[in-house]
Amino acid sequence: MQKEINTYFDQISTLVHRIPSKNIEELVGIIFEAYNKGMRIFIFGNGGGSATASHFVCDLAKGTATPGKTRLKAVSLSDNVPLITAWANDTDYTNTFGEQLKNLVEEGDVVIGLSGSGMSPNVINALRVANGIGAVSVLFSGYSGGEAVKEAKLSIIVPSEDMQHIEDIHLMLCHIVFRMVRSRIRGDI
Repeated sequence: MQKEINTYFDQISTLVHRIPSKNIEELVGIIFEAYNKGMRIFIFGNGGGSATASHFVCDLAKGTATPGKTRLKAVSLSDNVPLITAWANDTDYTNTFGEQLKNLVEEGDVVIGLSGSGMSPNVINALRVANGIGAVSVLFSGYSGGEAVKEAKLSIIVPSEDMQHIEDIHLMLCHIVFRMVRSRIRGDI
C-alpha cells in the first residue's frame, strides 16, 4: 500500500513540474487586469471540474476580499442546477454554460472552462460564446487539450491522461492563481 501512495505522489510531482509557469503567470495577469477594470470572472466545468470551478470561485470571491479594496467579481456557472437542467432539457446539454454566458458575459470579462479531456461540448461551446462577445477565454485541461484548446485564448494543460491526476493539479493551479491574485490585490507584490 505504501508503494501505491508513493507512486501517486511521485506521478503528481513529475506532472506539476511539466506545466509552464508562464501560462500561470499570464492567467494571473489576465484576472488582475479584469479585476482592475471591474470585469467579471466566470468559471465552469463538468463533474470534478464543476466542483473545482465552485472552489475556485469561492477562493477568488471571498479569499481576495481586502478591506478598503474593490471586491473581485467571480461567478461559477456550474452552481445553478435548475438553470443547467432547464437548458439541457429544453435544448441540449451543450448549451448549459454558453446560454448562461449569453445573459451575463461582456467584452473584457474572463471565462475559464475546466475540462479534463478538453472534449466537453458544453465547455467548448461556452468558450466560443465568450470569444464571440470579446471575453478572454481560458482553458484548464489535460491530455493534449482536446478540441477546447482550439477555442481558448490561453490554455493550461496538465500533460496526463489520468483524470484524477488532471483534477488534482487543476485544483493546485487554482490555489496558485488565487494566492497570486490575492497578493496583487493586497499590494504584497
